Amino acid sequence: MGRKKTVRSAIIAAALLMLAPLVASPLMTAPAWAGDPVIEDPAKIDPNYPPAVRELRINSDGATMYGHIYLADGAGPHPTVVLLHGFPRFEKNLDIAQAIRRSGWNVLFFHYRGAWGSEGVFSFSNGIEDVAAALAFLRDPENAMLRVDASRIALIGHSMGGFMALQGGAVDAGVKCIAGIAAANLGDRALIAEASPEALEGFKKYSDTLGMLNGFSGDSAIAELAAAGASFDLRQLAPRLAGKSIFLIGGERDQAVDISVFESLVQAYKTTLGIDLAELRLDADHSFSWHRIRLSGELAGWLNQSCR
Repeated sequence: MGRKKTVRSAIIAAALLMLAPLVASPLMTAPAWAGDPVIEDPAKIDPNYPPAVRELRINSDGATMYGHIYLADGAGPHPTVVLLHGFPRFEKNLDIAQAIRRSGWNVLFFHYRGAWGSEGVFSFSNGIEDVAAALAFLRDPENAMLRVDASRIALIGHSMGGFMALQGGAVDAGVKCIAGIAAANLGDRALIAEASPEALEGFKKYSDTLGMLNGFSGDSAIAELAAAGASFDLRQLAPRLAGKSIFLIGGERDQAVDISVFESLVQAYKTTLGIDLAELRLDADHSFSWHRIRLSGELAGWLNQSCR
């Protein structure tokens, strides 16, 4: 009987020894990112002012733009991001919007005039004006129910949206933070269109396929770019971005906006006095397809460190 007890004890002891590494393993403990709003839901919410979504109609020169706003938890007012999509852009980056909202920011998303059902005609110049219309909408006292801190509005744009963010933010003194994710410098194409429009034949043909952009065509795109010329060059904005925080993100495998565009913008802004520049270069495609969590975390961190 004593021997059986001893054997049983030895088996139990051996089992505990085998389990010990598992118990001590980091995989069995609380993850290091516990409580990270980028990848975790909130533990609790304000019952009176919970996170919410509101559908919006924003007027831009008499046309209605359709969008929505993700409201952050709490009474606020909250700092707010205007998230700008690309051309015509099937990637809306709403996963990033949700992560930013969980980090304490409201996020406004809308479609430019003439895009994806919004009224009016789409053009690059109209898009820049539409950014101004969205900013005016957020600052309107009649929209106080959206819990927006009008003194803390940031612009974040992807691809053409990055172009819109930098163009719109450069002329708005109230915008202190702008992020460009694979920001497209339409000034490069504008100079080509001005000098040799036939070199943009592929871009022209692609533009003719974009039925979701009302009033837009390859011919209208080339004509607008040629007329805009250097005014569409994001590098020329550098002096007007002084006093602002700028975050540029580029993808080394980007086949839509070459990494050289990112490099040229970094160089232009880095050498301009007064720009608080952050830069991030990733092994990524145009949509940062395998860096979504990283992208969300970097943007949320930058907003909370540089823009609050």
